[in-house]
Amino acid sequence: MTRINTNISSLISQQRLNRSGLDLQTRLERLSTGLRINRGRDDPAGLIISERLSTDISSISQAIKNGERASSVIATTEGSLTEITDLLNSIKALAVEAANTGALSDEERAANQLQIDSAIQSITRISNTASFGGLKLLDGSLDYITSGISSAEISSASITSASFVSTSSINIDVDVLSSAQKGNLYLSGDNSGAGAGDGRILSATTIQIRGPEGVRELVFLESTTYTAMVTAINNLTAVTGVEASLIGAADSSGIVFSSSGYGSDSFVSVERLDKPANAADDNFSLSRLDGNAAIVSGGAIWGSPDLVSATRDVGADVSALINGTLASGNGLTISVNSPTLGMELLLNETFALDPTLTAASFDITGGGSLFQLGPDITALQQSNIGIQSTSAESLGGTLVNGGLQFLSSLSKGQANSLDSAAGRSNFSTLQDIVDKSIDDVSILRGRLGAFERNVLDTNRRSLQSAFENLTASRSVIRDADFATETSALTRAQILQSAGISVLSLANQQSQQVLQLLG
Repeated sequence: MTRINTNISSLISQQRLNRSGLDLQTRLERLSTGLRINRGRDDPAGLIISERLSTDISSISQAIKNGERASSVIATTEGSLTEITDLLNSIKALAVEAANTGALSDEERAANQLQIDSAIQSITRISNTASFGGLKLLDGSLDYITSGISSAEISSASITSASFVSTSSINIDVDVLSSAQKGNLYLSGDNSGAGAGDGRILSATTIQIRGPEGVRELVFLESTTYTAMVTAINNLTAVTGVEASLIGAADSSGIVFSSSGYGSDSFVSVERLDKPANAADDNFSLSRLDGNAAIVSGGAIWGSPDLVSATRDVGADVSALINGTLASGNGLTISVNSPTLGMELLLNETFALDPTLTAASFDITGGGSLFQLGPDITALQQSNIGIQSTSAESLGGTLVNGGLQFLSSLSKGQANSLDSAAGRSNFSTLQDIVDKSIDDVSILRGRLGAFERNVLDTNRRSLQSAFENLTASRSVIRDADFATETSALTRAQILQSAGISVLSLANQQSQQVLQLLG
Protein backbone atom coordinates (compact mmCIF):
# COMPACT_ATOMS: atom_id res chain seq x y z
CA MET A 1 0.00 0.00 0.00
CA THR A 2 1.54 3.29 -1.06
CA ARG A 3 -1.13 5.77 0.07
CA ILE A 4 -0.28 8.26 2.78
CA ASN A 5 -3.52 10.30 3.24
CA THR A 6 -5.33 7.42 4.94
CA ASN A 7 -3.47 4.96 7.19
CA ILE A 8 -5.92 2.07 7.39
CA SER A 9 -3.56 -0.11 9.43
CA SER A 10 -3.21 2.64 12.01
CA LEU A 11 -6.99 2.99 12.31
CA ILE A 12 -7.41 -0.74 12.81
CA SER A 13 -4.66 -0.73 15.44
CA GLN A 14 -6.27 2.21 17.27
CA GLN A 15 -9.64 0.46 17.35
CA ARG A 16 -8.15 -2.73 18.78
CA LEU A 17 -6.09 -0.76 21.28
CA ASN A 18 -9.18 1.10 22.49
CA ARG A 19 -11.10 -2.15 22.93
CA SER A 20 -8.29 -3.79 24.87
CA GLY A 21 -8.04 -0.62 26.97
CA LEU A 22 -11.78 -0.81 27.87
CA ASP A 23 -11.40 -4.49 28.74
CA LEU A 24 -8.38 -3.69 30.92
CA GLN A 25 -10.36 -0.92 32.64
CA THR A 26 -13.26 -3.32 33.29
CA ARG A 27 -10.94 -5.93 34.84
CA LEU A 28 -9.27 -3.35 37.04
CA GLU A 29 -12.69 -2.03 38.20
CA ARG A 30 -13.96 -5.50 39.07
CA LEU A 31 -10.79 -6.38 40.95
CA SER A 32 -10.80 -3.12 42.86
CA THR A 33 -14.51 -3.35 43.87
CA GLY A 34 -14.82 -7.13 44.16
CA LEU A 35 -18.03 -6.94 42.10
CA ARG A 36 -18.73 -8.44 38.70
CA ILE A 37 -21.65 -6.04 38.17
CA ASN A 38 -20.83 -2.41 38.93
CA ARG A 39 -23.32 -0.77 36.56
CA GLY A 40 -26.27 -1.78 34.46
CA ARG A 41 -24.30 -2.37 31.25
CA ASP A 42 -22.19 -5.07 32.93
CA ASP A 43 -25.22 -7.43 33.14
CA PRO A 44 -28.70 -5.82 32.94
CA ALA A 45 -30.64 -8.97 33.88
CA GLY A 46 -28.16 -9.86 36.60
CA LEU A 47 -28.41 -6.35 38.05
CA ILE A 48 -32.21 -6.59 38.29
CA ILE A 49 -32.27 -9.92 40.10
CA SER A 50 -29.35 -9.04 42.35
CA GLU A 51 -31.04 -5.81 43.44
CA ARG A 52 -34.21 -7.73 44.24
CA LEU A 53 -32.17 -10.20 46.26
CA SER A 54 -30.51 -7.30 48.08
CA THR A 55 -33.95 -5.97 49.05
CA ASP A 56 -35.01 -9.40 50.31
CA ILE A 57 -31.79 -9.81 52.26
CA SER A 58 -32.19 -6.41 53.90
CA SER A 59 -35.80 -7.17 54.89
CA ILE A 60 -34.91 -10.61 56.24
CA SER A 61 -32.03 -9.13 58.24
CA GLN A 62 -34.44 -6.70 59.89
CA ALA A 63 -36.97 -9.48 60.50
CA ILE A 64 -34.27 -11.46 62.33
CA LYS A 65 -33.57 -8.42 64.49
CA ASN A 66 -37.32 -8.04 65.15
CA GLY A 67 -37.49 -11.64 66.36
CA GLU A 68 -34.48 -11.19 68.62
CA ARG A 69 -36.02 -8.07 70.13
CA ALA A 70 -39.32 -9.90 70.66
CA SER A 71 -37.43 -12.65 72.49
CA SER A 72 -35.86 -10.02 74.71
CA VAL A 73 -39.29 -8.56 75.50
CA ILE A 74 -40.64 -11.99 76.42
CA ALA A 75 -37.59 -12.82 78.54
CA THR A 76 -38.08 -9.56 80.47
CA THR A 77 -41.79 -10.26 80.88
CA GLU A 78 -41.19 -13.79 82.11
CA GLY A 79 -38.64 -12.57 84.63
CA SER A 80 -41.31 -10.38 86.22
CA LEU A 81 -43.87 -13.18 86.08
CA THR A 82 -41.46 -15.48 87.89
CA GLU A 83 -41.33 -13.03 90.80
CA ILE A 84 -45.13 -12.81 90.84
CA THR A 85 -45.35 -16.62 90.94
CA ASP A 86 -43.00 -16.72 93.93
CA LEU A 87 -45.17 -14.15 95.73
CA LEU A 88 -48.34 -16.13 94.98
CA ASN A 89 -46.73 -19.30 96.32
CA SER A 90 -45.85 -17.48 99.52
CA ILE A 91 -49.47 -16.26 99.83
CA LYS A 92 -50.67 -19.85 99.40
CA ALA A 93 -48.29 -21.05 102.12
CA LEU A 94 -49.41 -18.27 104.49
CA ALA A 95 -53.07 -19.16 103.89
CA VAL A 96 -52.40 -22.85 104.55
CA GLU A 97 -50.61 -21.91 107.76
CA ALA A 98 -53.44 -19.61 108.84
CA ALA A 99 -55.94 -22.43 108.30
CA ASN A 100 -54.24 -24.30 111.15
CA THR A 101 -56.38 -22.35 113.62
CA GLY A 102 -55.97 -24.89 116.39
CA ALA A 103 -52.28 -24.16 116.67
CA LEU A 104 -52.11 -20.52 115.59
CA SER A 105 -52.86 -17.51 117.72
CA ASP A 106 -54.78 -14.46 116.56
CA GLU A 107 -51.56 -12.46 116.62
CA GLU A 108 -49.86 -14.93 114.30
CA ARG A 109 -52.84 -14.85 111.92
CA ALA A 110 -52.63 -11.06 111.94
CA ALA A 111 -48.91 -11.29 111.10
CA ASN A 112 -49.74 -13.64 108.22
CA GLN A 113 -52.30 -11.14 106.99
CA LEU A 114 -49.65 -8.40 107.01
CA GLN A 115 -47.39 -10.58 104.87
CA ILE A 116 -50.23 -11.34 102.48
CA ASP A 117 -51.01 -7.62 102.19
CA SER A 118 -47.36 -6.91 101.44
CA ALA A 119 -47.18 -9.66 98.81
CA ILE A 120 -50.36 -8.43 97.12
CA GLN A 121 -48.99 -4.88 97.00
CA SER A 122 -45.72 -6.16 95.53
CA ILE A 123 -47.60 -8.09 92.83
CA THR A 124 -49.45 -4.93 91.79
CA ARG A 125 -46.23 -2.91 91.89
CA ILE A 126 -44.41 -5.38 89.64
CA SER A 127 -47.40 -5.41 87.29
CA ASN A 128 -47.36 -1.62 87.02
CA THR A 129 -43.59 -1.15 86.69
CA ALA A 130 -42.39 -4.05 84.49
CA SER A 131 -41.25 -2.45 81.23
CA PHE A 132 -38.92 -2.84 78.25
CA GLY A 133 -37.54 0.31 76.66
CA GLY A 134 -40.47 2.33 77.99
CA LEU A 135 -43.01 -0.29 76.89
CA LYS A 136 -45.22 -1.37 79.81
CA LEU A 137 -45.50 -5.15 79.85
CA LEU A 138 -47.87 -6.32 82.58
CA ASP A 139 -50.17 -3.41 83.41
CA GLY A 140 -52.71 -4.30 80.70
CA SER A 141 -51.28 -1.96 78.05
CA LEU A 142 -50.67 -4.98 75.79
CA ASP A 143 -54.11 -6.46 76.43
CA TYR A 144 -56.90 -6.23 73.86
CA ILE A 145 -59.55 -3.55 74.21
CA THR A 146 -63.15 -4.76 74.20
CA SER A 147 -66.42 -2.90 73.91
CA GLY A 148 -70.02 -3.92 74.50
CA ILE A 149 -69.52 -6.89 76.82
CA SER A 150 -72.62 -7.45 78.97
CA SER A 151 -72.03 -8.98 82.38
CA ALA A 152 -75.46 -10.60 82.09
CA GLU A 153 -74.03 -12.72 79.26
CA ILE A 154 -70.25 -12.88 79.71
CA SER A 155 -68.70 -12.70 83.17
CA SER A 156 -65.11 -12.31 81.96
CA ALA A 157 -63.23 -12.35 78.67
CA SER A 158 -59.57 -13.12 78.06
CA ILE A 159 -58.40 -12.34 74.51
CA THR A 160 -55.12 -14.06 73.72
CA SER A 161 -54.79 -13.18 70.02
CA ALA A 162 -56.66 -11.25 67.35
CA SER A 163 -55.72 -10.33 63.80
CA PHE A 164 -56.94 -6.96 62.52
CA VAL A 165 -56.71 -7.62 58.77
CA SER A 166 -58.27 -4.81 56.74
CA THR A 167 -60.37 -3.77 59.72
CA SER A 168 -60.03 -1.63 62.82
CA SER A 169 -62.33 -3.78 64.98
CA ILE A 170 -63.53 -7.37 65.22
CA ASN A 171 -67.12 -8.24 66.05
CA ILE A 172 -67.60 -11.34 68.20
CA ASP A 173 -70.88 -13.30 68.34
CA VAL A 174 -71.38 -16.00 70.99
CA ASP A 175 -74.32 -18.34 70.44
CA VAL A 176 -75.00 -21.07 73.01
CA LEU A 177 -75.96 -24.37 71.33
CA SER A 178 -76.46 -26.57 74.39
CA SER A 179 -76.53 -25.55 78.03
CA ALA A 180 -73.99 -26.24 80.73
CA GLN A 181 -75.24 -28.79 83.22
CA LYS A 182 -74.55 -29.84 86.77
CA GLY A 183 -74.75 -33.47 87.77
CA ASN A 184 -78.31 -33.83 89.17
CA LEU A 185 -80.05 -36.65 91.01
CA TYR A 186 -83.70 -36.40 92.00
CA LEU A 187 -85.50 -37.86 95.00
CA SER A 188 -89.31 -37.85 94.98
CA GLY A 189 -91.14 -36.49 98.00
CA ASP A 190 -94.39 -38.31 97.21
CA ASN A 191 -94.73 -41.15 99.74
CA SER A 192 -98.50 -41.48 99.56
CA GLY A 193 -98.18 -44.93 97.99
CA ALA A 194 -96.25 -46.17 101.03
CA GLY A 195 -98.90 -44.93 103.42
CA ALA A 196 -96.61 -42.37 105.05
CA GLY A 197 -96.32 -38.61 105.14
CA ASP A 198 -94.87 -36.92 102.06
CA GLY A 199 -91.43 -35.28 102.16
CA ARG A 200 -90.03 -37.47 104.94
CA ILE A 201 -87.71 -40.45 105.35
CA LEU A 202 -89.78 -43.58 106.04
CA SER A 203 -87.07 -45.35 108.00
CA ALA A 204 -83.61 -44.71 109.40
CA THR A 205 -81.40 -44.19 106.37
CA THR A 206 -77.64 -44.08 105.84
CA ILE A 207 -76.51 -42.50 102.58
CA GLN A 208 -73.10 -42.04 101.01
CA ILE A 209 -72.59 -38.74 99.18
CA ARG A 210 -69.71 -38.48 96.77
CA GLY A 211 -68.64 -35.47 94.70
CA PRO A 212 -65.55 -33.87 93.13
CA GLU A 213 -64.23 -32.77 96.54
CA GLY A 214 -64.69 -36.01 98.47
CA VAL A 215 -67.09 -38.48 100.07
CA ARG A 216 -69.15 -38.43 103.29
CA GLU A 217 -71.73 -40.64 104.95
CA LEU A 218 -74.86 -39.24 106.59
CA VAL A 219 -77.38 -40.95 108.86
CA PHE A 220 -80.98 -39.72 108.93
CA LEU A 221 -83.53 -40.89 111.47
CA GLU A 222 -87.02 -42.04 110.59
CA SER A 223 -89.39 -39.19 109.63
CA THR A 224 -86.54 -36.72 109.01
CA THR A 225 -87.91 -34.00 106.75
CA TYR A 226 -86.38 -33.26 103.38
CA THR A 227 -85.71 -29.70 104.55
CA ALA A 228 -83.52 -31.05 107.35
CA MET A 229 -81.73 -33.36 104.89
CA VAL A 230 -81.02 -30.42 102.57
CA THR A 231 -79.51 -28.45 105.43
CA ALA A 232 -77.30 -31.35 106.54
CA ILE A 233 -76.04 -32.01 103.01
CA ASN A 234 -75.29 -28.34 102.32
CA ASN A 235 -73.28 -28.13 105.53
CA LEU A 236 -70.85 -30.59 103.91
CA THR A 237 -70.73 -29.03 100.43
CA ALA A 238 -67.19 -27.73 100.97
CA VAL A 239 -65.88 -31.27 101.58
CA THR A 240 -68.02 -33.17 99.07
CA GLY A 241 -68.71 -30.77 96.23
CA VAL A 242 -72.40 -31.72 96.40
CA GLU A 243 -75.29 -29.41 97.25
CA ALA A 244 -78.99 -30.06 97.73
CA SER A 245 -82.22 -28.12 97.42
CA LEU A 246 -85.95 -28.75 97.39
CA ILE A 247 -87.32 -29.12 93.89
CA GLY A 248 -90.31 -26.96 94.77
CA ALA A 249 -91.45 -24.89 97.69
CA ALA A 250 -92.48 -27.87 99.84
CA ASP A 251 -90.78 -31.04 101.07
CA SER A 252 -93.33 -33.14 99.21
CA SER A 253 -91.97 -31.97 95.84
CA GLY A 254 -88.67 -33.79 96.45
CA ILE A 255 -84.94 -33.07 96.56
CA VAL A 256 -82.39 -32.43 93.83
CA PHE A 257 -78.79 -33.40 94.66
CA SER A 258 -76.41 -31.38 92.48
CA SER A 259 -72.70 -31.06 91.90
CA SER A 260 -71.56 -27.63 93.05
CA GLY A 261 -69.94 -26.93 89.70
CA TYR A 262 -70.83 -27.24 86.03
CA GLY A 263 -69.21 -29.37 83.38
CA SER A 264 -68.04 -32.87 82.59
CA ASP A 265 -65.56 -32.77 85.48
CA SER A 266 -68.39 -32.35 87.99
CA PHE A 267 -70.47 -35.25 89.21
CA VAL A 268 -72.78 -36.28 92.01
CA SER A 269 -73.19 -39.75 93.49
CA VAL A 270 -75.75 -40.57 96.19
CA GLU A 271 -76.31 -44.14 97.38
CA ARG A 272 -78.25 -45.68 100.26
CA LEU A 273 -76.03 -48.10 102.19
CA ASP A 274 -78.69 -49.79 104.39
CA LYS A 275 -81.41 -50.74 101.98
CA PRO A 276 -84.36 -52.45 103.77
CA ALA A 277 -85.30 -56.03 102.97
CA ASN A 278 -88.81 -54.91 102.07
CA ALA A 279 -88.62 -52.67 99.01
CA ALA A 280 -91.95 -51.08 99.98
CA ASP A 281 -90.23 -49.52 102.99
CA ASP A 282 -87.61 -47.83 100.80
CA ASN A 283 -88.63 -44.41 99.59
CA PHE A 284 -85.04 -43.46 98.74
CA SER A 285 -85.16 -44.14 95.00
CA LEU A 286 -83.03 -41.74 92.92
CA SER A 287 -83.41 -40.74 89.28
CA ARG A 288 -81.65 -38.57 86.73
CA LEU A 289 -82.76 -36.86 83.55
CA ASP A 290 -81.60 -38.68 80.44
CA GLY A 291 -80.27 -36.35 77.74
CA ASN A 292 -80.17 -32.57 77.97
CA ALA A 293 -83.57 -32.07 79.60
CA ALA A 294 -83.75 -29.18 82.03
CA ILE A 295 -85.16 -29.38 85.54
CA VAL A 296 -88.80 -28.33 85.89
CA SER A 297 -89.84 -26.42 89.00
CA GLY A 298 -92.29 -28.04 91.39
CA GLY A 299 -93.31 -31.65 91.09
CA ALA A 300 -93.84 -31.65 87.30
CA ILE A 301 -90.44 -33.30 86.81
CA TRP A 302 -91.84 -36.63 87.92
CA GLY A 303 -93.94 -36.84 84.79
CA SER A 304 -90.93 -36.37 82.50
CA PRO A 305 -90.33 -39.24 80.04
CA ASP A 306 -86.58 -38.55 80.31
CA LEU A 307 -86.42 -39.63 83.96
CA VAL A 308 -84.38 -42.83 84.51
CA SER A 309 -83.27 -44.62 87.67
CA ALA A 310 -79.67 -43.78 88.67
CA THR A 311 -77.36 -43.17 91.64
CA ARG A 312 -74.75 -41.11 89.77
CA ASP A 313 -74.90 -38.27 87.26
CA VAL A 314 -72.22 -36.24 85.48
CA GLY A 315 -72.49 -32.61 84.43
CA ALA A 316 -72.12 -31.29 80.90
CA ASP A 317 -69.94 -28.56 79.39
CA VAL A 318 -71.56 -25.64 77.65
CA SER A 319 -71.46 -25.84 73.85
CA ALA A 320 -71.35 -22.61 71.84
CA LEU A 321 -70.35 -21.03 68.54
CA ILE A 322 -67.92 -18.11 68.43
CA ASN A 323 -68.28 -16.34 65.07
CA GLY A 324 -69.60 -19.57 63.59
CA THR A 325 -66.74 -21.71 64.90
CA LEU A 326 -67.50 -24.41 67.44
CA ALA A 327 -65.77 -23.44 70.68
CA SER A 328 -64.29 -25.84 73.19
CA GLY A 329 -66.38 -25.94 76.37
CA ASN A 330 -65.31 -26.56 79.95
CA GLY A 331 -68.09 -26.00 82.44
CA LEU A 332 -69.22 -22.40 81.94
CA THR A 333 -66.04 -21.53 80.02
CA ILE A 334 -65.64 -21.63 76.25
CA SER A 335 -62.46 -21.08 74.30
CA VAL A 336 -61.32 -20.89 70.71
CA ASN A 337 -57.82 -20.75 69.25
CA SER A 338 -57.34 -20.11 65.54
CA PRO A 339 -54.67 -18.28 63.50
CA THR A 340 -56.81 -15.12 63.56
CA LEU A 341 -58.58 -15.32 66.93
CA GLY A 342 -57.86 -16.77 70.34
CA MET A 343 -59.99 -16.18 73.42
CA GLU A 344 -61.45 -17.67 76.57
CA LEU A 345 -64.86 -16.56 77.81
CA LEU A 346 -66.50 -17.27 81.15
CA LEU A 347 -70.23 -17.21 80.44
CA ASN A 348 -72.78 -15.93 82.88
CA GLU A 349 -74.68 -18.82 84.45
CA THR A 350 -78.08 -17.65 83.22
CA PHE A 351 -76.82 -17.17 79.65
CA ALA A 352 -74.97 -20.52 79.59
CA LEU A 353 -78.06 -22.42 80.74
CA ASP A 354 -80.51 -21.13 78.15
CA PRO A 355 -79.71 -21.85 74.45
CA THR A 356 -82.88 -19.98 73.40
CA LEU A 357 -81.44 -16.60 74.41
CA THR A 358 -80.23 -14.20 71.75
CA ALA A 359 -76.53 -14.56 70.90
CA ALA A 360 -74.18 -12.33 72.87
CA SER A 361 -72.20 -9.79 70.87
CA PHE A 362 -69.23 -7.52 71.58
CA ASP A 363 -66.31 -5.92 69.74
CA ILE A 364 -62.53 -6.10 69.98
CA THR A 365 -61.59 -2.54 69.10
CA GLY A 366 -57.81 -2.69 69.31
CA GLY A 367 -54.89 -3.32 71.61
CA GLY A 368 -52.69 -6.37 71.89
CA SER A 369 -49.06 -6.63 70.85
CA LEU A 370 -48.24 -7.07 67.18
CA PHE A 371 -44.93 -8.71 66.23
CA GLN A 372 -43.62 -8.30 62.67
CA LEU A 373 -41.79 -11.59 62.14
CA GLY A 374 -41.33 -11.76 58.35
CA PRO A 375 -39.73 -9.65 55.63
CA ASP A 376 -43.11 -8.55 54.21
CA ILE A 377 -45.75 -6.55 56.06
CA THR A 378 -48.65 -8.97 55.67
CA ALA A 379 -50.97 -10.71 58.12
CA LEU A 380 -49.33 -14.05 57.33
CA GLN A 381 -45.98 -12.75 58.55
CA GLN A 382 -47.27 -11.11 61.71
CA SER A 383 -48.27 -12.55 65.05
CA ASN A 384 -50.66 -11.05 67.58
CA ILE A 385 -50.63 -11.85 71.27
CA GLY A 386 -52.41 -10.29 74.23
CA ILE A 387 -50.79 -9.91 77.65
CA GLN A 388 -53.34 -9.33 80.37
CA SER A 389 -52.77 -7.28 83.48
CA THR A 390 -51.29 -9.21 86.40
CA SER A 391 -52.25 -6.75 89.11
CA ALA A 392 -54.02 -8.10 92.20
CA GLU A 393 -57.24 -6.54 90.92
CA SER A 394 -57.07 -8.68 87.75
CA LEU A 395 -55.68 -12.03 88.90
CA GLY A 396 -57.66 -14.97 90.24
CA GLY A 397 -61.15 -14.06 89.01
CA THR A 398 -63.35 -16.70 90.65
CA LEU A 399 -67.14 -16.94 90.63
CA VAL A 400 -68.40 -16.60 94.20
CA ASN A 401 -72.18 -16.39 94.69
CA GLY A 402 -72.59 -15.32 91.09
CA GLY A 403 -69.94 -12.57 91.20
CA LEU A 404 -66.22 -12.45 90.37
CA GLN A 405 -63.75 -12.02 93.22
CA PHE A 406 -60.05 -11.36 92.64
CA LEU A 407 -56.75 -11.64 94.48
CA SER A 408 -57.21 -8.15 95.93
CA SER A 409 -60.12 -9.53 97.99
CA LEU A 410 -57.51 -11.23 100.22
CA SER A 411 -56.24 -7.87 101.49
CA LYS A 412 -57.01 -6.84 105.06
CA GLY A 413 -60.60 -5.76 105.50
CA GLN A 414 -61.73 -7.33 102.21
CA ALA A 415 -64.20 -10.18 101.71
CA ASN A 416 -61.66 -13.01 101.77
CA SER A 417 -59.00 -11.74 104.15
CA LEU A 418 -57.87 -13.89 107.08
CA ASP A 419 -59.73 -11.62 109.51
CA SER A 420 -63.02 -11.68 107.55
CA ALA A 421 -65.93 -13.92 108.48
CA ALA A 422 -65.24 -16.12 105.44
CA GLY A 423 -61.55 -16.28 106.25
CA ARG A 424 -62.12 -17.32 109.84
CA SER A 425 -64.57 -20.11 109.03
CA ASN A 426 -63.90 -21.30 105.48
CA PHE A 427 -60.66 -21.05 103.55
CA SER A 428 -61.94 -22.74 100.40
CA THR A 429 -62.79 -19.51 98.55
CA LEU A 430 -59.46 -17.96 99.51
CA GLN A 431 -57.67 -21.07 98.27
CA ASP A 432 -59.66 -21.11 95.01
CA ILE A 433 -58.71 -17.48 94.31
CA VAL A 434 -55.02 -18.06 95.03
CA ASP A 435 -54.96 -21.24 92.94
CA LYS A 436 -56.71 -19.44 90.08
CA SER A 437 -54.14 -16.60 90.35
CA ILE A 438 -51.28 -19.09 90.14
CA ASP A 439 -52.95 -20.73 87.15
CA ASP A 440 -53.45 -17.35 85.45
CA VAL A 441 -49.75 -16.49 85.75
CA SER A 442 -48.60 -20.00 84.83
CA ILE A 443 -50.82 -20.08 81.73
CA LEU A 444 -49.54 -16.65 80.67
CA ARG A 445 -45.95 -17.82 81.12
CA GLY A 446 -46.76 -20.96 79.18
CA ARG A 447 -48.30 -18.97 76.32
CA LEU A 448 -45.31 -16.66 76.14
CA GLY A 449 -42.90 -19.60 76.33
CA ALA A 450 -44.75 -21.46 73.58
CA PHE A 451 -44.77 -18.30 71.45
CA GLU A 452 -41.01 -17.87 71.91
CA ARG A 453 -40.17 -21.53 71.32
CA ASN A 454 -42.61 -22.47 68.57
CA VAL A 455 -42.91 -19.13 66.76
CA LEU A 456 -39.94 -16.87 67.41
CA ASP A 457 -37.18 -19.48 67.56
CA THR A 458 -38.37 -21.46 64.55
CA ASN A 459 -39.02 -18.27 62.61
CA ARG A 460 -35.52 -16.99 63.40
CA ARG A 461 -33.87 -20.23 62.26
CA SER A 462 -35.91 -20.19 59.05
CA LEU A 463 -34.99 -16.57 58.35
CA GLN A 464 -31.30 -17.19 59.04
CA SER A 465 -31.33 -20.07 56.57
CA ALA A 466 -33.04 -17.88 53.97
CA PHE A 467 -30.56 -15.08 54.68
CA GLU A 468 -27.61 -17.40 54.04
CA ASN A 469 -29.06 -18.87 50.85
CA LEU A 470 -30.10 -15.53 49.38
CA THR A 471 -26.73 -13.99 50.19
CA ALA A 472 -24.99 -16.90 48.49
CA SER A 473 -27.25 -16.55 45.45
CA ARG A 474 -26.55 -12.83 45.18
CA SER A 475 -22.83 -13.50 45.49
CA VAL A 476 -22.91 -15.93 42.58
CA ILE A 477 -24.65 -13.33 40.40
CA ARG A 478 -22.87 -10.15 41.43
CA ASP A 479 -19.49 -10.87 43.03
CA ALA A 480 -16.35 -11.01 40.92
CA ASP A 481 -14.45 -14.28 40.48
CA PHE A 482 -10.87 -13.17 41.20
CA ALA A 483 -9.30 -16.19 39.50
CA THR A 484 -11.17 -15.42 36.31
CA GLU A 485 -10.66 -11.68 36.53
CA THR A 486 -6.90 -11.86 37.19
CA SER A 487 -6.53 -14.17 34.20
CA ALA A 488 -8.54 -11.79 32.06
CA LEU A 489 -6.48 -8.86 33.42
CA THR A 490 -3.22 -10.51 32.29
CA ARG A 491 -4.70 -11.08 28.82
CA ALA A 492 -5.90 -7.47 28.63
CA GLN A 493 -2.47 -6.16 29.70
CA ILE A 494 -0.76 -8.26 27.04
CA LEU A 495 -3.19 -7.11 24.36
CA GLN A 496 -2.66 -3.51 25.46
CA SER A 497 1.11 -3.78 25.11
CA ALA A 498 0.82 -5.57 21.79
CA GLY A 499 -1.65 -2.97 20.50
CA ILE A 500 0.75 -0.14 21.31
CA SER A 501 3.59 -1.89 19.48
CA VAL A 502 1.43 -2.62 16.44
CA LEU A 503 0.15 0.96 16.30
CA SER A 504 3.75 2.19 16.33
CA LEU A 505 4.60 -0.07 13.38
CA ALA A 506 1.48 1.04 11.47
CA ASN A 507 2.51 4.68 11.83
CA GLN A 508 6.01 3.92 10.58
CA GLN A 509 4.72 2.35 7.32
CA SER A 510 3.66 5.72 5.90
CA GLN A 511 7.18 7.06 6.30
CA GLN A 512 8.56 4.33 4.08
CA VAL A 513 6.81 5.98 1.06
CA LEU A 514 9.40 8.79 1.22
CA GLN A 515 12.05 6.37 -0.09
CA LEU A 516 10.31 6.47 -3.50
CA LEU A 517 11.20 10.18 -3.82
CA GLY A 518 14.86 9.20 -3.79
